[in-house]
Amino acid sequence: MSHHTEIMNKCYKTCTETINHCLDMGGEHAARDHINIMMDCAKVCQLSVDFAVRESDNTDQINELCADVCRQCADECERLADGDEKMLECAKVCRDCAEACEPSGV
Repeated sequence: MSHHTEIMNKCYKTCTETINHCLDMGGEHAARDHINIMMDCAKVCQLSVDFAVRESDNTDQINELCADVCRQCADECERLADGDEKMLECAKVCRDCAEACEPSGV
């Protein structure tokens, strides 16, 4: 597995774990929009790994979407973190994944 797909797998795992953490915290952390962006991020990371492993001709388009969704998720997690380590970790992993998904030379 390439370093790129390892980062996407880590992002999937981290977002999924953070969803549970947010649901446990409740309140704004459990709001539908917040949970949805984390779910979107986890799923698009899974999809990107699948496309990369299969060497699909559409990998670049999926990676662009992945980078965009990862940035949105990072912004949301930072917005709500208020010092929470799990939320800050999720934001960092999402930013790392977004960077890894960007087309070369961008």
